[in-house]
Amino acid sequence: MDPFYARLGVSPQDRPCTVLRATIRALHPSLRRMRGLRVARQRFYRAMLASHARLQTKANPVGAD
Repeated sequence: MDPFYARLGVSPQDRPCTVLRATIRALHPSLRRMRGLRVARQRFYRAMLASHARLQTKANPVGAD
């Protein structure tokens, strides 16, 4: 798990859009505005969503019902 993911304050039950909003808000506004960092921001958002998906699968394994 990404160490920054733990700082977002989201739970495994949260939807991906909630995680994405928390990730966007966690970045400083000046970093969100810089056009040159767009690809890096997108990569960061994908990494946070991937960490969330891994945590969700650990919390709710397939076929556990």
